[in-house]
Amino acid sequence: MTLAFAAHGNQHPPSVTRSPRGHSSERVLYLRTPGPKQVLIRGGHFTMGSSDTAIRTALALCRSGGAAARCDLREYVNEGPERVVHLTPYWLDRTEVSNGAYQRCIDAGVCPPARYQAARSWRRRADLPVTLISWREASAYCHWSGGHLPTEAQWERAARGLTGRRFPWGTVYHPLLANHGRSGRRAHDDRDGFVELAPIDDLYDGRSAEGILQLAGNVEEWVADWYAPRYPAADEIDPKGPPRGDTRIVRGGSFIHGASRLRSASRRHDLPTARRAWRGFRCARSHRSGPPHRRVKP
Repeated sequence: MTLAFAAHGNQHPPSVTRSPRGHSSERVLYLRTPGPKQVLIRGGHFTMGSSDTAIRTALALCRSGGAAARCDLREYVNEGPERVVHLTPYWLDRTEVSNGAYQRCIDAGVCPPARYQAARSWRRRADLPVTLISWREASAYCHWSGGHLPTEAQWERAARGLTGRRFPWGTVYHPLLANHGRSGRRAHDDRDGFVELAPIDDLYDGRSAEGILQLAGNVEEWVADWYAPRYPAADEIDPKGPPRGDTRIVRGGSFIHGASRLRSASRRHDLPTARRAWRGFRCARSHRSGPPHRRVKP
C-alpha cells in the first residue's frame, strides 16, 4: 500500500480517500486536508449550451453505451442553441449537500423531516448526499444556509470552466472519474467503485477546473431555473431562465445515468414536487455577500 499526501492550503485534519478502482495494480490511500465549503467562481463570459454537432455527438455517446433503442435525439436538442453568457462572480458549494448538513437544517426547524421510511433509511450515513427531497425543500435549505440554488448558467459555468470542458474533468469520458450508471436497461454500474451513492468527498480525480467535486454523477442536482425547451438565442447577462413554468431543471446526471448524461451541457427537468433517490443539490452564494458563513458546516 502507498500513502500519498495532498494539501488544500488549510489546517484542517487530513482525511483518507482511496484511489478509484482500476487506476493501478497497487492500492493507494490519499491523505487530503478537507477543502473549503464553497469555491469562488470567477465572473466573465463563457459558452453555454451545445451546438448541433455537439448534440449529435452526445447522441452517439449514448448509443455507444449499448442502449441505441433508448437513445432519442429529442432528449438532447434542449441543450441548444449554443450561446455566450456573462456571469458575475459567485460562490458554489464544493460538494453536494450531505445528509449530515441537511439534518442540521431539520434540527433548526427549517427543513422538514423525512415523511416516509425510504427517505429515513437513506439518510443514516451523514457523509452521503441528501436525496429524496423536493425542489422547494432544496431551495429552503440553501436560503437557510445563507445562499440560494445555483442558476442553470452558474451550474454549467462551474462544470465547464473557462475552457468549455465537455465533462467537469476534461474533454474525454472516463468511467472511473464519476459515480455513474449505464445507458441501457441495467441502470447500475459498479466499475467506479459504487453501485449507488458515494460520499460527497469521494472521486476527487473527477473534480472541475476550480476543484468542485461530483458535478458529474453521484446525484443529479436541482438548480433554480424553470425549464424551457430551448435557450434564448441572444447573449445574456446572469440569466435566470423563464419567469414561470411547469418543471424545474436538474443537472449533472447520477449513479443511474450513462456517459451522455454526465456531460457539462446535459440538462433534464422534473416536477418541483418530485422526490428521486438519485437527486440532490448544492448551493450558491452571491459574491457581493462576502465569503460563506462559517457556522454551517458541510
